[in-house]
Amino acid sequence: MTLIESTPVRTDLCKAAPRAHPRPEGQDRYTISEVAAFTGLTAHTLRWYERIGLMPHVDRSHTGQRRFTNRDLDWLAFVGKLRLTGMPVADMVRYAEMVRAGEDTFDARQELLEQTRRDVLARIAELQDTLAVLDHKIEFYAGAHRAPERV
Repeated sequence: MTLIESTPVRTDLCKAAPRAHPRPEGQDRYTISEVAAFTGLTAHTLRWYERIGLMPHVDRSHTGQRRFTNRDLDWLAFVGKLRLTGMPVADMVRYAEMVRAGEDTFDARQELLEQTRRDVLARIAELQDTLAVLDHKIEFYAGAHRAPERV
């Protein structure tokens, strides 16, 4: 057994299957307008992500036009999930910086994601409480329509 075969490979897999890429690997060079259409983000947002360090090192064509890859699309999908959690942009940028820094930041990345998970669970609990109040009010009004009028 070689060293490569005995070294465990760490992969970062999400439970949900990733969205299929429009093009296969090796043919995955997308313009900013194609990425905007695929992701639902605006070209302005994509440029801003690049400017603030959330989407660094986007490849460029010989004419300077941005060329995104399937890996960039995967990253943007993950950033979209982070946005849905309510994670502040500064924390997303910090996370991106840690990813670029390498494996030495695994613990810090894990802690940031665990804190975000705790925040999401707290928001879910608040929303469940809010939903219970709404359900109670809906039941009240549904019952009020059935009650006879008093004269």
